[in-house]
Amino acid sequence: MTPTYNRRSFLKTSSLAGGGLLLGFNLFNACTSPTNPNAVTTIPKKELFPEDWSDINAFVKIATDGSVTIMSPNPEIGQGVKTSMPMIVAEELDVDWVNVRVEQAALNTDWYERQVAGGSQSIRQGWESLRKAGATARQMLIETAAKQWEVTASECTTENGTVYHKASNKSIGYGELAAIASTMEAPTEVVLKDPKDFKIIGHSHPNIDNPAIVTGKPLFGIDIQREGMLYAMAVRPPFGKKLKSVDDMAAKAIEGVKEVITFGDKVAVVGNSTWNVKKGRDALVIEWEIAEALESSESQDAAMLELLKKPTKEPKRKDGNPDKAFKEAAQVVEAIYECPFLPHNTLEPMNYFAHVREDGVELLGPNQVPNWARGDVAKMLEIEESKITVQMTRMGGGFGRRLYPDFVKEAAEISKLAKAPIKLQWTREDDMQGGMYRPACKYLFRAALDENGNMIGYHIRGAGINMDNTVRENNFPAASVPHYLAETHNLKSNVTTAAWRAPVANFLASAEQSFIDEVALAAKKDPVAFRLELFDNALNTPVGEVGYDVARFKKTVELAAEKSNWNNKAENVYLGMSAYYSHNSYVAEVAEVVMIDGSPKLQKVYCATDCGIVVNPTGAENQVEGGIIDGIGHAMYGKLTIKDGEAQQNNFHNYRLIRMGEAPKVEMFFVDNGESPTGLGEPTLPPAAGALANAVFQATGKRMTKQPFSDFKVLG
Repeated sequence: MTPTYNRRSFLKTSSLAGGGLLLGFNLFNACTSPTNPNAVTTIPKKELFPEDWSDINAFVKIATDGSVTIMSPNPEIGQGVKTSMPMIVAEELDVDWVNVRVEQAALNTDWYERQVAGGSQSIRQGWESLRKAGATARQMLIETAAKQWEVTASECTTENGTVYHKASNKSIGYGELAAIASTMEAPTEVVLKDPKDFKIIGHSHPNIDNPAIVTGKPLFGIDIQREGMLYAMAVRPPFGKKLKSVDDMAAKAIEGVKEVITFGDKVAVVGNSTWNVKKGRDALVIEWEIAEALESSESQDAAMLELLKKPTKEPKRKDGNPDKAFKEAAQVVEAIYECPFLPHNTLEPMNYFAHVREDGVELLGPNQVPNWARGDVAKMLEIEESKITVQMTRMGGGFGRRLYPDFVKEAAEISKLAKAPIKLQWTREDDMQGGMYRPACKYLFRAALDENGNMIGYHIRGAGINMDNTVRENNFPAASVPHYLAETHNLKSNVTTAAWRAPVANFLASAEQSFIDEVALAAKKDPVAFRLELFDNALNTPVGEVGYDVARFKKTVELAAEKSNWNNKAENVYLGMSAYYSHNSYVAEVAEVVMIDGSPKLQKVYCATDCGIVVNPTGAENQVEGGIIDGIGHAMYGKLTIKDGEAQQNNFHNYRLIRMGEAPKVEMFFVDNGESPTGLGEPTLPPAAGALANAVFQATGKRMTKQPFSDFKVLG
C-alpha cells in the first residue's frame, strides 16, 4: 500500500511480511508506555469466516479450520475487558491468540455471571470462571482426541490449538475435534495452568477493537442503525420542578418531525433524523412549575458545614476512647476538606435503541448493567423479563453514569408510545444538566498526637449529598490508631447523584492523604516514614478490624518511594506521597513538582500498583495512566454548581477539562506477587489528587483543601 500523509495524519502504514496492514498511533504522548511507544494493531491478510462452527461451551466456539471465537460476556466501557477476559479463556484453552476472534456476548444470565461493568470487578470476579471455561473446553477436546486414538487422556498434551500424543507421534487440530467434542459431557473437574506456564496472560496484546475504532466501523451505541428506526430527543425538568404546559405547534411544523410525546414530566420529539428532532425540541415552548424545593450549591454547602459540627448518633466505627484521647493530646490537628458536584462527561453522550413490540422488546446500546436495565424496563412495561432481549455495544465511556438505566427506560417508553423502533439521543447539554452527578461532600478531620508525635487518635466526620456513607471506616488508617472514630451525615437533595469513578474514594482519598501529610508535618516526621510507622502499628498491634492487607499496602508505598527517589530527590524537585486501597487493589503515587518562573509545575507521577496478576500489561498501563490523569484533571478544574435547581455548566466552554499539554508523564510499576487479579479501572484515580496537593505544599507551603485546585491559583 502507498500511504498518503498530511499534517493531521496520525496513521502509519507499512507492508508486513504476511501482506497485512500495520496501524499504529502515538496521538496522546502522555499516555504512551516507555517500553512500547506505539500501540500496534495488525489486520490479517484475509479474514476467516468458516461456515461450520461448534459451540463447545458458552464462551468458546471452534470452526472446522481451527479458528476460535471467544465470547466476551461483560460490557466494554474502555477498560479493556473485551480483550482481557477472552485472553484468560484463550490461555487455558491453549490456543494461539492470533487465531482468536472475539464477539460481544448478549445478556444471558443462564450462561454468564455478573455481566456488569462497575466496581472494577470484571476480571476479579471472572478470573476463576473464565479460566475454568477455557480449561473445560481444552479437556473436552483432549478426551475427544484420546477416544479417537484409543489412548488415555492423561497421555495427551496441547499446544496452540492442537492435541498431541507424543508416544505415538500423533496430533490433531482443535477444528477436527470440535464437532464431536461439542456433544460430550463437560468434565466436573479440570486442572488449571500454573501461572509460570502462561503464554497469553501477562503479555501485552492490542485492544481487540483497535482496527474497527481507527477505521470508523460501527461499534458504539451512537452508531446504531435499524430499518424503520425513528429518532428521539427529550426535554427533562430542572430539579424541583414539574411540567406545567407545553406548546408543540412550532416543533410539529419542523420538517422531519413525526410526533411530540409527553410522558410524565418529560417531552420527547420523534422524527426521521437526529438533526430534525433536535430542531423540533428546540422549538418547543415549555413552562415549568415548582414541585419542591429548588436547590442551590451555596445553600447545600452551608448545610453540610453545619452537619460537620454535629456528632452522629451511631458512628460507623469507634475504637478505644476517642474523646479521652483528644482531651489528653499534646497536640490536635484539624482540617476541613471540600469538593463540588461533578458530571461524568462520557465522550459518548447517553443514547439507546429500543423496539417495543406486542410480542417482545429489543434493547440495544451502551449500558453498564444490562440485567438491571432489563429488569427496570420489564417492571415499567409490566411484562416478563423473558420477553426482553438485551444486546451490548461498546461504550464511549461509562465512569458510573451508565450504571443507571434512566435513558434505557426513556427509550423503551418512547418506543411504546410511538409504536416504532426508537433511537434516543442525548446531547452534551442533556448529559451535563440531566443529573446523576458525583455528590458534593465535605470532611472534618482531626488527629491527636502525643508528646512524641505519635498519632494516638483519629477522627473523620463526613457530610455528603445523598450519600448514605461518606467514609470507608475500615480503610487505612483504621487499625493503626488506638482511638478511632468515623462518622457520616447524609444531606438529602432532589439533585440526582450517582456513582462516579471510584465512588466515595475519588475525593476521600485526596482529602485523607492530604490530611495525613498535615499530621506528619505537625509530628515533625517525614510523610512516607509517618505512613510506614502507622502500617507497622497495624501489623504489630492492630486495633479492631483490619479492612486491608497491611503488608501488601506497606510494600506498595515502599515501592513508590523507592522508584521516585523519595530520599534522594534532585534539587528544585518537590515530591508528594499519596496512597489508597480501593476495589481490592493497593496504589501508591508520588507526584513530582518543579518550580518554573516562581510557580509549581506538575511534571511526573510515579505509580506503584498491587493489583495481583496483570492480565494484559498494555491495557493495565492505559488504565493506570488514564486514572491518574482523570483524577488530576478533575481535581484541578472540575466543578459543577446548582442554582435554582439547574446546573450552571452545560458544555465544555464553561466546564474545564485537563488538556493534553497539562497531563504529566507517568512512570508505573506493578507489584509482582502472583496473587489473583483485583480491580484496576478505578484504583489509580483516588490517590492522584492527594499526591499533587502534597507536592504543591512542599513546593509552596500552601495547602489546597478544596477542589477544584484551580480556585487556589497556586499552580502555574
